[in-house]
Amino acid sequence: MIGLPEIIAGVIAISLNAYVLTGGADFGGGVWDLLATGPRRDRQRELIAESIAPIWEANHVWLIVVIVVLFTAFPAAFGMLGIVLHIPITVLLIGIMMRGSAFVFRSYGPQGRSRNVWGTTFAIASVVTPFFLGIVIGAVVSGRVAEAATRIGSTTFVDVFIRSWADTIPVAVGVFALVLFAFLAATYLTVEAEDDALREDFRKRALVAAAVVIVSGAVVDIPVVLIVQAAATMAAAIAFGALWMRRYRVARVAAAAEVSFVLWGWLFAQYPYVIPPALTIREAAAPAVTLRLLAIGLAAGAVVLLPSLHYMLRVFKTKRRTNF
Repeated sequence: MIGLPEIIAGVIAISLNAYVLTGGADFGGGVWDLLATGPRRDRQRELIAESIAPIWEANHVWLIVVIVVLFTAFPAAFGMLGIVLHIPITVLLIGIMMRGSAFVFRSYGPQGRSRNVWGTTFAIASVVTPFFLGIVIGAVVSGRVAEAATRIGSTTFVDVFIRSWADTIPVAVGVFALVLFAFLAATYLTVEAEDDALREDFRKRALVAAAVVIVSGAVVDIPVVLIVQAAATMAAAIAFGALWMRRYRVARVAAAAEVSFVLWGWLFAQYPYVIPPALTIREAAAPAVTLRLLAIGLAAGAVVLLPSLHYMLRVFKTKRRTNF
């Protein structure tokens, strides 16, 4: 049965999807900033900065929506996550803060060694942050969070608060998330680039990242819905083929579809649990009056947020229709 708790859980899922496609690509851009090489290294970094600069702060709106709706609508799940995974979540939040601050200081600070330091900080934080985001997801989907929560107070700190996430599956999901974001960013940047040489640089990176995504995805052992996994595989093939044939806008759409299908394959497989196998959506839900007021707030917020984001993207991201 689909009711208000499931609808609000769906809002969280949609917001997480939006964050992955926007903020995730920003993280991936930081990965390529760190790995920039060759005679066009500085120009690669300039393109990354120009692509991220107008919208990077706005992209975090989706993460804020996820967090606020989670602790309002599903406080029991939020509490369990915040307690068991407080270490990786803290690292994740510090990474987001350091990455944003470093990006600003690098862009507008004085030239010289200081700018290089901030650039390195931005790039490293862009690697660490999505890695720990993947670790958090891996710890949830593997059931380690629920298992660790039952042992609080009866075993050691390390057993509950370290081993719940510092394990094979969470780390594998962390690597997979990092590579997936890098692939998404490289594919996006082939469209952002107006110089053929730069476009070719990121095309090669996107092809390499696509291959690494396949390998790392095969290692990740998490439940997914098979039909959605098949759709993700098809989208990946289309993205790879479009990159190979230099159909960059087609590749961008296919890459976004691939990442989305990967996310929804996990979410559908986990349904109806928020934290498997301990808390279902209904069990973790706040009182009905809270959910109703939250739904009203979300609807009112969407009226303001969605047109504003659309207008911002039109202003900063509308480009002439080329590279089909």
